[in-house]
Amino acid sequence: MGHLVGKDVYRRLWKKVDGLTMRTPWNKAFHDILKELYSPDEADVIVKMPYGASTFERVARITKYSDVKLRKILDQLCKKGLVIDFFTNNHYHYMPSPMVIGIFEFTMMRTGEGLNSEGWARLFSQYFPGAFYAGNLSHGETTSLMRTVPHDEMIRPSSHVEVLDYEKATSIIESHDKFSIGYCSCRHEKSHMNEKECDVPLESCTAFSYAADYLIRNNLAKEVSKSEMLEHLARSKEMGLVLNADNVQKNVAFMCHCCGCCCNVLLGIRKYGYDNVVITSNYIAQPDEQDCIGCGKCAEACPINAIEMKPLTPPIGKKKKQAVVDMSICIGCGVCALSCKKKAMSLVPRKQRALHPETTFQRVILQCLDRGTLQNQIFDNPQSISQSVMRAIVGAFFKLPPVKRALLSDTLRSTFLKAMESGVKLQGKGWLMDM
Repeated sequence: MGHLVGKDVYRRLWKKVDGLTMRTPWNKAFHDILKELYSPDEADVIVKMPYGASTFERVARITKYSDVKLRKILDQLCKKGLVIDFFTNNHYHYMPSPMVIGIFEFTMMRTGEGLNSEGWARLFSQYFPGAFYAGNLSHGETTSLMRTVPHDEMIRPSSHVEVLDYEKATSIIESHDKFSIGYCSCRHEKSHMNEKECDVPLESCTAFSYAADYLIRNNLAKEVSKSEMLEHLARSKEMGLVLNADNVQKNVAFMCHCCGCCCNVLLGIRKYGYDNVVITSNYIAQPDEQDCIGCGKCAEACPINAIEMKPLTPPIGKKKKQAVVDMSICIGCGVCALSCKKKAMSLVPRKQRALHPETTFQRVILQCLDRGTLQNQIFDNPQSISQSVMRAIVGAFFKLPPVKRALLSDTLRSTFLKAMESGVKLQGKGWLMDM
């Protein structure tokens, strides 16, 4: 069928991927990524299949591929991490992988013989620093894929504030019964680019529930027990790693164990200045001026350079410097407090709590609204002329600045999400609420 695929298939594939949950600005580096990862037939299937999660039967009906041909191509795409398949509502559902979390992560999580991992790392490293960050984070976006989970033992006891279960890494793990650990995509990429400065093992990326099942079935990660996952968490604490998880309150699908030298999220803040790349925890670092001895360990440990050691004039005894936290960029991870032997640094509640979507469905809706692609989730059949018209009309409406600001505001956000949930239930897709 390759000869039937138009020569512009990769340009059309770009438009499809760009219309998912994360924008992918076009340039030569992205074109090279698509040509390297997708065969023409695979690209054609992605272009024609629905934007949202769909059963095999629906994908076959819309793409008009034969069952045998489609099954083979979808299986190849799933093994490569370019299509996500998950089992829910008694059926497997398929959807195209977005750039993040998807194409980049799953490509760099692949292991085995005959893989061009070094070449893939080079292509991704060329694309991410410029176009991708700017395309997703430079227009006041407020909904991120990830949120920081604090090392809750570092929260100041005198705060008298209840730490909610979704804010505790151990509670997130305890709430699931299926787990996987695979290669950290960022660390794997940086290792091929000779930019990995840490001694953190490559196998450090964790997933839960349906996400773990997808990775395990497609040989992108290995299955581990709950006790192994808890041991892994303990090692991350000992190594002073930042915990960044799925930005939802219920059914958290993944948790990253991040270091400052490799993590593209943390580099987005420290190196490129995009402090909205991750949603902060509901806590912020605060030094105790009386107990702080000015050693600077906390500043050295902070992976985003949010702590500065400022000179004291005059010095207080042997203490010549004082730790000062930049509250505008601190993500509330608690890594600085882990390094403080005097326990002078700790986490305290933020004055204003961060808003975290309740479910994956809510996150996707808000994320797409933020990036101008929500119309594709509502009218997800790219082969329907009537839906194409509706995508154009609704898309133009959602892109109006006053409309977007209103729907994302604290006032209308909850009402808007409930309306979206009601609409999905009327379409018989209420199972999406359970993810």
